[in-house]
Amino acid sequence: MPRPFHFALPVHDLAAARAFYGGLLGCAEGRSSAQWVDFDFFGHQLVAHLSTEARSPDHTNPVDGHDVPVPHFGVVLTMGDWQALADRLSAAGISWGIAPHLRFAGQVGEQATMFFRDPSGNALEFKAFADDAMIFAA
Repeated sequence: MPRPFHFALPVHDLAAARAFYGGLLGCAEGRSSAQWVDFDFFGHQLVAHLSTEARSPDHTNPVDGHDVPVPHFGVVLTMGDWQALADRLSAAGISWGIAPHLRFAGQVGEQATMFFRDPSGNALEFKAFADDAMIFAA
């Protein structure tokens, strides 16, 4: 099994980060200080660091007819967990960057995907494959 990754990202408001990552996404909170908070991000260590610095404008790349934000991060879920998260986010009224849909339909690498932003503007992508062998297929 792969080891968990560690990712630190800037946030403008720790309370909003806690509500989003802890409340909306259901990530358990770990250690914290007045400047940062750890989350169990689907088995990985995500650290939200308080930052008042302005973020640079995001770039996008075209992928299967959508403008995908760069940078972005997320997790590959099972199809059932992906659908449950998409349903939960829709019910919560999330503002979609790219609404849940099937990308590369009928092609190698077919995947369910969705994009949205956290309260600090960080772009997230969650995806799922019907066949995990397609994750790295060329």
